[in-house]
Amino acid sequence: MTKTMTGARMVVQALIDQGVEVVFGYPGGAVLPIYDEIFQQDRIKHVLVRHEQAAVHAAEGYARSTGKPGVALVTSGPGATNAVTGLTDALMDSIPIIVLTGQVPTFMIGSDAFQEADTVGITRPCTKHNWLVKDTDRLSATLHEAFHVATQGRPGPVLVDIPKDVQFATGTYTQARAVETHYNPQVKGDLAAITELAAAMETAKRPVFYTGGGVINAGPAASQLLRDLVAATGFPVTSTLMGLGAYPASGDAWLGMLGMHGLYEANMAMHDCDLMINIGARFDDRITGRIDAFSPKSKKAHIDIDASSINKVIHVDIPILGDVAHVLEDLIKIWKSRGAKTNRDALAKWWGQINDWRGVDCLKFRQQGKIIKPQYALQRLEALTKQHDRYICTEVGQHQMWAAQYLGFEDPNRWMTSGGLGTMGYGFPASIGVQMGHPDALVINVAGEASWLMNMQELGTAMQYRLPVKQFILNNERLGMVRQWQELLHGERYSNSWSESLPDFVKLAEAFGAKGIQCSDPDTLDDAIMEMITHEGPVVFDCLVEKHENCFPMIPSGKAHNEMLLGDADTRGAIQGAGEALV
Repeated sequence: MTKTMTGARMVVQALIDQGVEVVFGYPGGAVLPIYDEIFQQDRIKHVLVRHEQAAVHAAEGYARSTGKPGVALVTSGPGATNAVTGLTDALMDSIPIIVLTGQVPTFMIGSDAFQEADTVGITRPCTKHNWLVKDTDRLSATLHEAFHVATQGRPGPVLVDIPKDVQFATGTYTQARAVETHYNPQVKGDLAAITELAAAMETAKRPVFYTGGGVINAGPAASQLLRDLVAATGFPVTSTLMGLGAYPASGDAWLGMLGMHGLYEANMAMHDCDLMINIGARFDDRITGRIDAFSPKSKKAHIDIDASSINKVIHVDIPILGDVAHVLEDLIKIWKSRGAKTNRDALAKWWGQINDWRGVDCLKFRQQGKIIKPQYALQRLEALTKQHDRYICTEVGQHQMWAAQYLGFEDPNRWMTSGGLGTMGYGFPASIGVQMGHPDALVINVAGEASWLMNMQELGTAMQYRLPVKQFILNNERLGMVRQWQELLHGERYSNSWSESLPDFVKLAEAFGAKGIQCSDPDTLDDAIMEMITHEGPVVFDCLVEKHENCFPMIPSGKAHNEMLLGDADTRGAIQGAGEALV
């Protein structure tokens, strides 16, 4: 049975039919018909953010923590352009979100009307796909297709631009099941290539699984299959920043994160392995370092849903196009059918070398005196929160890397951070999206004071919707990562890397009606963290930390994985002893 309704009503009906429970948005003239329809229903909850960028980041946080697509609604012109950063962030990190934008009436497009912008043109490079809908009869089908494109294959952001007259006009609503789509990505991998990989696994002497966000994006089944494969083979496993939690941090085979600020043992294993199996990662430059020196001794396999990612950066010997869950399922079956063989003697020797690298203890630090080391702050946060139903977001900078190093993730979808784009201001609104998806969970945003200030206005959102998000700010009064690079690479010329006018974060929190806590003494840190955890509402925790602490390990720009800086003179000696190349 067909239904006739206005375009604005179609938007709300399509969201309901797609199972949407929450929309993050900010109203304006070009979307008022849609907001009027939202007002007249009670099945979708709308969260009024304080900035359109925050709406998109909140949708990202919701999507990443729930596994469902996130939805944002903004107006035309500046509303749409303010959403560009979030769209690009979601594109880089493969996050499924749908952004709905208002547009001036169709007869005014191109006339430089009030709050007009070429939204489709502007967002074409930063979306998986976008649409300008000029016909109300096409609107519902386009919305359903948008959800399909955002969630299938390699996930990503899509945008639907809806002129105001299309929202007012009446048309025929099309049910989701009646929509035909030509976008059907390949999910099953080539069995011959998978068999070739299984054969390589049987003889490998120094194998490593290199996993990425694609494992998490492929759903819970993919993470479980990864765990099953690691347990069955006994191979070591490492991960990118985006893949943390796909394999448990407490697992015996876990090497920790790899890359620019990855762990020593993970980077050394990547450099010296003879079989590197990339599962759902894209060979990002933060991981590869110097291309010509990346994993130079290995045979390389790459499993990915996105054909454009394979052989884009690193040439591989065994390319496998397909969904991670489907490919891992077939790989396990084929490997077991061939006898589930591994080179056990060589593998035992490989683990011996890895354990020598682990002995370097690359995350070692000294907490002395009355100044809180940022590493210590995160170490205590981990100890006091790991037994909770916990979700962690971050901003971008040193604190982000320390969080990845010192916080452990046992499950997927518990870690929300901006990886590819490195977006300062991401974490706070993302934590709002996570809390909306998990009302009873402990949601913590690990932040730096500079990043946090970029979207601090979302304290108003947290208070309005009674979202008990915890903002754990490592306050070094510096743009920490910028300052670190200036120290190491620019002759200690600290050009504009700190602000001389920071707010009192406790008073700032209180101005919004939230709770503010400040701690500068390591002896009282545990009590202050517990006060943050147990408080029922939003908290801004101002943790005053060592101002000039550097984040190590670090692979300097243009260096290989075995040329890490550890920062500590005592540890440097251990590197020379444990880092001898395998014969």
